[in-house]
This record gives sequence, C-alpha cells and structure tokens, in this order.
Amino acid sequence: MTSPAQRHFQRVSAKLASASAGAGETMVGSAYELMLAKLAIDKRRLKEIKSIARKIEVKRAELLPDYVEYVAGALSGGRGAQDDVLTTVMIWRVDVGDFAGALDIARYAIANRMTLPDQYDRTLSTAIAEEFAEASLSSFKKDANGDRVSVAQLNEVAQLTESHDMHDQVRAKLHKAIGYTFERDGNSPAALEHLRRALELDERAGVKQDIARIEKASNAAGTDAGRT
Repeated sequence: MTSPAQRHFQRVSAKLASASAGAGETMVGSAYELMLAKLAIDKRRLKEIKSIARKIEVKRAELLPDYVEYVAGALSGGRGAQDDVLTTVMIWRVDVGDFAGALDIARYAIANRMTLPDQYDRTLSTAIAEEFAEASLSSFKKDANGDRVSVAQLNEVAQLTESHDMHDQVRAKLHKAIGYTFERDGNSPAALEHLRRALELDERAGVKQDIARIEKASNAAGTDAGRT
C-alpha cells in the first residue's frame, strides 16, 4: 500500500507529465513511462488468469487502486496528449462497474480525440458506447448482480459519442440499453422511444417483442405511451 506522500508524488508527477504535451502529441516523461511499464506488467498478469470473474476482481481490488492518483493528476493537468494508461484504465473501470470513474476519463479522452492502445480493435468512442451498453444490458439478465448503469450515465455516453462514426449495431445496442433502463425506472414513453430507435438502426436488435409488450401494457393502462 502506498503512503500519503507517495500518492501525492504520483499525482503531482502525473499532472506535470500530462502538461508537457498537447492534443495530437504523445505523453512523455518518466512518470508516464513508469506507469506504462506497470501497465505492461499488469496486463501480463491478467493474461495469465483464465477466469473472467477473477480478472474483474483482480482489476477491482488489486490493480485499479494503484492508478487512482495517476488518473487524477493526468486529468487535472492534462492538455490532451495521447495517454494509453488513461484509456486502458477507462475500459477497466467499466469492467469493474466503476461507471462514474470511467466517464471521468471518457469526457477527457473524447474531447481530445484520443485512441485506444493497439490491442483494441475499436475506436475509443465505439468502445465507450459498446462497453457501457453491454454492462447495462448484462444487469438485466436473470439473477444478475452487480452495479447498474444509470439512465443519466447512459444518456451522457450517447451524447459524448453522438457525433462519432460507428456501426449502427453498436449505437442500436446503446439505445436498447437506454430503453431497458427507462422501462426499469418506470418511464415507458422514453423506453419505447429508444427501443424503436434501436430497431430502426438494427432490425436484429432483439427489441420487437419488448416494444409490443410495452405498447400493449401502455394501451391497457390507458396511456399514450404506445402511440407513435
């Protein structure tokens, strides 16, 4: 466990390193190089773990806490330089259910047009949309436990990625997640709006029966949620 002095040093070092390069450039400096080296070690460790559940637990309990001060420093002092540590931690935070923490990085990364490290085969905006959507949708599975993504968080993801090009299927998945979340929160009209948009984008989105079910329930209740 790091001491308060070590955490302070890590935060200040990250802040200085992130201020040394601007958007379109790559992070430089010993603080960044040290964190890249640590990231490589942590990735090798995760690769050796076969269980997905165990990988998530290791990220949550053992790895991510070591990046907290670096992330805070990089975000507070950053000028938008490409930072593979930040973008990797962003994905890991979604994996462990730290959606607020992931969004803290996502806002900064998207604003500065960052990319994901080479091992990821998606654009950063696509990854953010899909990772949040899948995390949300998995929470609706039977007996699913864990953190839930809020409507506000999903809507922010949609807004952050709205102007970015991505496959229609990914955006449909995000609308599906938003629709399900609105329904869970008791907002049938908003749920229908997003589920219908998901179907427009991808006819195989798997929402036709949900739309029909919500429309039937809404009509039976005498609301106008089922009307177009």
